[in-house]
Amino acid sequence: MTLNDGTYRWASLWLLLLILVATASLDSAIAEEQPVSAEIQRGRYLVMTSGCNDCHTPGYPEAAGQVDEQLWLTGTALGWRGPWGTTYASNLRQVVQRVDEQQWLSHARNSWRPPMPWFNLRDMADADLLAIYRYIRHLGEAGGAAPAYVPPDQEPAGVYVQFPPAP
Repeated sequence: MTLNDGTYRWASLWLLLLILVATASLDSAIAEEQPVSAEIQRGRYLVMTSGCNDCHTPGYPEAAGQVDEQLWLTGTALGWRGPWGTTYASNLRQVVQRVDEQQWLSHARNSWRPPMPWFNLRDMADADLLAIYRYIRHLGEAGGAAPAYVPPDQEPAGVYVQFPPAP
């Protein structure tokens, strides 16, 4: 069997396509096998031990921390009600997609309404806050927006926890 120019051209294109697909698959497999950096691991550790998941991950406290990591830091509809109104833990996975590292440092050190312990973040080293930022970015964007803040003079919608507890 002999190949004419048209058949040779098609065979060459198919071979090129096959090589491109194989290369893309190999690159993807290699990327998945690369170890997570020490900084990303540190960020994960800080998120776990600093209590970030307690409020920012749906169902985390109720499940004693046994929540799929793909759900971590996606915000929650559980409201925290007190004299300040009703606040909701934001979806940090969305927040970090909108800010760069310097903006994150400023954002993390803002004063926030209770029960957010913003003063703990204010006192964290830049390296720790950046490890948290890079870990959250590593997780990727997921989930939807948390409900908006409700001022104290408006009835909160949804589930909430009252601080201090009602008598």
